[in-house]
Amino acid sequence: MTKRLVEIDDTDLEAAKEALATTTIKDTVAKALREASAQAARRREITRLTAGSLEGLAAKEDRLKLWR
Repeated sequence: MTKRLVEIDDTDLEAAKEALATTTIKDTVAKALREASAQAARRREITRLTAGSLEGLAAKEDRLKLWR
C-alpha cells in the first residue's frame, strides 16, 4: 500500500463520511474508492446486458443449444 498526500475538502469529506457511514478519513477514502469501482463495474454489466448479450436465451430451443 502506498501512502499519498492529498488535499480533501472538509465539506466533501464530512458528506462522504455521512453517506458511507464511516468515521475515519482512511475508511472513508477506501470505501469511496471501492464504491466507485463497484459502480463502474455495474455500469459495464448494464451496458453488456442492454447490448443484447442475453438474446441467445430468449427462445427455448436456443437456450437448449447454448447449454449443451
